[in-house]
Amino acid sequence: MVVATDQTKMRILLAVDPCVECKRLMPELKACGWHIESCEMADASSKKADVGLVRLYSSEPTYLDDLKRLILSSGIDWIAVVAPELLSQPAVTDFIGEWFFDFHTLPFDRDRVEVALGRAYGMARLRNLTQNSDQQPTLDFLGSSGQACELRSLIAKLAPAESPVLIRGESGTGKELAARALHWQSRRQQGPFIAINCGAIPEHLMQSELFGHEKGAFTVAHQRKIGRIESADGGTLFLDEIGDLPLDLQANLLRFLQEMQIERVGGGKPIKVNVRVLAATHVDLDEAIDRGRFREDLYYRLNVLELRTSPLRERQSDITALARHFARIYANEVGRKPRSFSEEALAAMNRYHWPGNVRELANRVRRGMVMADGRQIEPADLGLLRAARDGETVPTLRESVLVAEKSAIERALAKHPHNMRLAARSLDISRPTLYRLLHKHGLMQHRDASC
Repeated sequence: MVVATDQTKMRILLAVDPCVECKRLMPELKACGWHIESCEMADASSKKADVGLVRLYSSEPTYLDDLKRLILSSGIDWIAVVAPELLSQPAVTDFIGEWFFDFHTLPFDRDRVEVALGRAYGMARLRNLTQNSDQQPTLDFLGSSGQACELRSLIAKLAPAESPVLIRGESGTGKELAARALHWQSRRQQGPFIAINCGAIPEHLMQSELFGHEKGAFTVAHQRKIGRIESADGGTLFLDEIGDLPLDLQANLLRFLQEMQIERVGGGKPIKVNVRVLAATHVDLDEAIDRGRFREDLYYRLNVLELRTSPLRERQSDITALARHFARIYANEVGRKPRSFSEEALAAMNRYHWPGNVRELANRVRRGMVMADGRQIEPADLGLLRAARDGETVPTLRESVLVAEKSAIERALAKHPHNMRLAARSLDISRPTLYRLLHKHGLMQHRDASC
């Protein structure tokens, strides 16, 4: 064996509650290049190491819970040292299978111990490399796909501005996360971030929620209430699912955006409010305008700047990184050691259509952490057994309609490349509607000043 003389190249082994046999083994491990830190369990949480070695002394639940907390907080892989008689107890064998990378039965076989420690160290190095490559300078949007990189870049560009931003995207694609990122990277980051879901509040309460009310304004108004808009003064107001806002409140919101002042319900005094407004929607606002369900003037007030969050099926290269990220997050929540994904599970996730997008992926990984019986999460644990068997997915009706809509617009533009009026007429829509659709489908490069 070659002895490592440079400590920066040494592998650090943390030996917790070492037994007599462990202490006899340590000089041999040092000769193999291991730098050994030895301590009692009570002091172990403050130590840094690459691999952990711990002697199991008991199957008592409190003792095992202390070990579990140590393993979770350390973030490293552990090798259990156990006496043969202790392996006859199911509580111990189940615990070892759940929480340890490997185990060694006394008496020691030095060669086997070296192999086990070397494998644990190698897996730790590999995991660190993978995690470092997965993570970006900002954790707002994980992933290395073109869509994720473009979104991060656009958020950085739009954040310093004061103009309203309309965030479009399907449910579960991270629209509120994008809004929070815009706030955190803006000059208003020290101010409040106030979010309101326009589709989750009963219509008869929406006026009071947005604008507040004075004491006695109505029967149950026993005291003054500050509305969400006023609460956001000096910061950012995020209006989620803006497409669900009732028409009469759309008029009130438009007036606020024009004047930047509000009146509480039951009050007659205008109140100046300094906020940046961000809005998000998963519905087609262009269609809502055509059906008379959304005000066109409000649309243009909100859609000064625009962001789009991409569906997960268009970010396939990000699925693995996101899944591993959620596995690390939910491991503590479910009280289990983070599991890796089997090759079959990774393949199933990449074949699946993800109608619920990133939110669905997070929930399925959460389920997988609970359901997995082995060391790895399998397709069945994720509820993706069918996706594992069938590689084909069927596009939704909405996706098919969007593809057809974009194709029709492209054909009209090809026929009338320099005349928006004729292109709109051939599609049997108005020019403003055509401009909105060009924006919606990312075809604004075709826009021309010609009539």
